[in-house]
Amino acid sequence: MAILMGFLVPLQFVNTHVLRLGRAIAVFAMAVMVLSILYQVVMRYGFNAAPNWSEELARFCMLWMTGLVAPAAYRRGGFVAIDTLTILLPKGAAAILNFILLTMALLVLVVALQLGWKHVNSGWLFSSSSLRLPLDLIGMQAVKLKLAWMFLSLFVGVILLISVTVELLLRELVRLTGGGSRLAPLPTLATPGAE
Repeated sequence: MAILMGFLVPLQFVNTHVLRLGRAIAVFAMAVMVLSILYQVVMRYGFNAAPNWSEELARFCMLWMTGLVAPAAYRRGGFVAIDTLTILLPKGAAAILNFILLTMALLVLVVALQLGWKHVNSGWLFSSSSLRLPLDLIGMQAVKLKLAWMFLSLFVGVILLISVTVELLLRELVRLTGGGSRLAPLPTLATPGAE
């Protein structure tokens, strides 16, 4: 039990703080996305001059927002789930089923990590059609943004999902070995300072 808690407590601490930072960045990305889309609508319908970069910027922000918020939602059980069976099962059987399902999720995420890394690497070959780093503002030449920066959002999201899945697996192992009372509750949105 002490070994499990020795792994779980630091991982839970790291996940809480990393996911809190991720959520803050995701809120910023959401704001940029909304402003970009509003700017596009005003320019298109108000001035008949739609910018070519605003839609791609919104997509870029949406991908990063998703990659950074999905692990926090997953950690709190915020994904769509059919939990009728686990509710009907006795606590021990439900914990075993949850452990099996989390193990399967971890295996899928490991495959997604491998595929995601290949996808990110292919993104270095291609540049965005309209997004540029505005280095021309400081006297340099503007540089097109590589698509890998967009693809990296989902790769980072999968890494965070793996970290959360390992934490949830350790929590289930603690429950299965009779230490459920030693588990601290996971932070929720209602908790001040929640991830």
